[in-house]
Amino acid sequence: MPRVLVVDDEPQMLAIVTFALESKGFTCLTAASAAEAWQLLSTSHFHLAVLDIMLPHGSGLDLTARIRSQVGDLPIILLTARSDVEDRIRGLKAGADDYITKPFSPQELALRAQALLRRSYPDEVREAIGELVVDADRLEATWRGRRLNISATEVRLLTTLIRHAGAVVTHRQLLNEAWGAPDHHGGREMLKTAIYRTRKTLEKSGVGVVIRSHRGEGYSVQEQASAQE
Repeated sequence: MPRVLVVDDEPQMLAIVTFALESKGFTCLTAASAAEAWQLLSTSHFHLAVLDIMLPHGSGLDLTARIRSQVGDLPIILLTARSDVEDRIRGLKAGADDYITKPFSPQELALRAQALLRRSYPDEVREAIGELVVDADRLEATWRGRRLNISATEVRLLTTLIRHAGAVVTHRQLLNEAWGAPDHHGGREMLKTAIYRTRKTLEKSGVGVVIRSHRGEGYSVQEQASAQE
């Protein structure tokens, strides 16, 4: 699932933005300062950054410019309480892809984030194995063109497994890529439950794809014919 870095020094705003994005299937990591954000950017991979302009230890504009010079083409949405045209121009000149003025609609923010990802990663929002296609952006999956009754958790799980089809995906890797929490307390049990439910969904829908367990290692996904060989 797409991973988003959300940076704001107001806890309430962090909670609003995170909830809005996670409701659309994003995985969010948060920071309360430019310094904390840069530390996360230095150690983790993100598909999108949502930055407040007014931050401790450096502004969102400074952080945007630094991302552009040292990280590259990471899509960036700037948030600000100031609506001056000059402020928007400065943000876009610094390298931001979009600019949203507070107060804003959380739903609009999430939809803009989805649209920006579609433009930035046109080939990354879908994963497929055989005739099973999983769309991480729309939180949908289809089998032979028929839409499945599937949960957001199952979409995240299948997206990660299919992305690494042909290989065993470790428990830690699954928790990291699908939930953004490699060290989540009780993560193994949460993962086992998600795997069980996803298998039931695939079986009930007649999908010719199976999830295999590799004891002590992790899981892999295969087309049914391959799994029976």
